[in-house]
Amino acid sequence: MEQRIGEIKKIFQSADTTALPALIEIYEADERSGVQAIVAAARKREAALAKEVKRIRQMQKYEQEYSHYTYICGIDEVGRGPLAGPVVAGAVVLPKDCEILYLNDSKQLSEKKREELYDVIMEEAVATGIGYASPERIDEINILQATYEAMRQAVQALQITPDLLLNDAVTIPGVSAEQVPIIKGDAKSVSIAAASIIAKVTRDRLMCQYDQVFPEYYFAGNKGYGSQAHIAALKKYGPTPIHRRSFIKNFI
Repeated sequence: MEQRIGEIKKIFQSADTTALPALIEIYEADERSGVQAIVAAARKREAALAKEVKRIRQMQKYEQEYSHYTYICGIDEVGRGPLAGPVVAGAVVLPKDCEILYLNDSKQLSEKKREELYDVIMEEAVATGIGYASPERIDEINILQATYEAMRQAVQALQITPDLLLNDAVTIPGVSAEQVPIIKGDAKSVSIAAASIIAKVTRDRLMCQYDQVFPEYYFAGNKGYGSQAHIAALKKYGPTPIHRRSFIKNFI
């Protein structure tokens, strides 16, 4: 009895990518247009995966170049620009044989994809660390110094001591490990991309919690950045305890 097209579609949809070549070989001779469409979609899926694997290989350039180091740590921060909330830094040491796909600058990923990757990174990383600099600290020492402080905290929070830091653009003062600053590193290094993702997810979750406390400011949506609704609320209600006083002088 001929297999129904709906059944074949379910088989392909539930198949792991590694099983696609064998499935394509089995069904490519089926001349029914519906089956041919399923096979064509599977081939596209294969091609997309191959393209992603190639992209990730390119993003492993620095990790491969410095592979003689035992623990290579990617560092990145989020939240330098918002009017409210902390700046958050992430530090991630990935395993040498890391095969996590879709790692990228967190700003290039959807919220759903960041959340998915966060769980994978936390599960597979050799070590992770998060550092914070509060709004008060940002006002006290300025955003750049506060960012460095958060980065140092993130490194110190690691369960191991890294031999090398791959940083997104900056050189962190007060750190003994060797450092390699990489311009737009969150799009060029898997380690920095992973750090970018855990920092972004951590900060976004925190701002959603603040939204429950200060709902007038729509922090769940704007994450503390100067959206029109945020600025209007700031002018109407004044600053909250999590606003950066040095950032809001033009609005109050």
